Amino acid sequence: MTEKIGLIAGSGQFPILFAQAALQKGWQIHAAAYKEEADPLLGRHVTSIEWFYVGQIKKLIRFFQQHGITQAVMMGAISKPRMFTNVRPDTKALALLAGMRNTHDDALLRRFADMLENEGIRIRPSTLLLPEMLAPPGVWTRRKPSRTESRDIDLGWALAKEIGRLDIGQCIVLKRGSVLAVEAIDGTDATIERGGNLGRGQAVVVKVCKPHQDLRFDIPAIGLKTIETMHTANVRTLAVEAGKAVVFDRNAMVDLADKYKICIMAIEKTSHPSD
Repeated sequence: MTEKIGLIAGSGQFPILFAQAALQKGWQIHAAAYKEEADPLLGRHVTSIEWFYVGQIKKLIRFFQQHGITQAVMMGAISKPRMFTNVRPDTKALALLAGMRNTHDDALLRRFADMLENEGIRIRPSTLLLPEMLAPPGVWTRRKPSRTESRDIDLGWALAKEIGRLDIGQCIVLKRGSVLAVEAIDGTDATIERGGNLGRGQAVVVKVCKPHQDLRFDIPAIGLKTIETMHTANVRTLAVEAGKAVVFDRNAMVDLADKYKICIMAIEKTSHPSD
């Protein structure tokens, strides 16, 4: 029997990469794609596709049930500012929000996943078919962090874990022990730009998984755009969490970082940046 899976798709290349991997393995992919977010090219790589506004949960569940979907993945970003301006909540979305004390990412996504699983649709990890995209440990680039940068990475790791625990964001920018920018609703690239402008060539970016991160969704991601943003903002060092960050186009990303003399490293939880 052919394996089927649902794909709840936001923006970025991750949904397309997943769909391509699933097709290569002979799976059927039925995509529920968010309007103004998911790439229209996604339709070329899936068995079927239907477009939704954020908040149309009943329509999404009905689409999956019509295609016999009992498992699904959630991947790709939803612009957080758009979530306040272009949402069409149905009765299920309103029920999801009812009683929630806040709409932080983790709480909202877990409630959404629970609602789907109550309808017989199990949510699987976003890296289900692409485990090779997870960040391997070590320094990837020719340039290594300086001692000062290593100290900032140590501090940034602890602080980023704390803002993650509070479900504020996953990324922080520092310079010589001072916090320059903390990720909030504007996202990682905007955080790098804000911090880089203040750091004047000496800022460090640390991006980690939240301490209680649900690895089914919202896993940190980096790629070529991250390096271009760092270069534009004059940021020279990036540290991510090994095994808990998705890396797009890793070889090309490292080549670009080497060209710009940027350091990229992935740290295991028990390791020290300066080891």
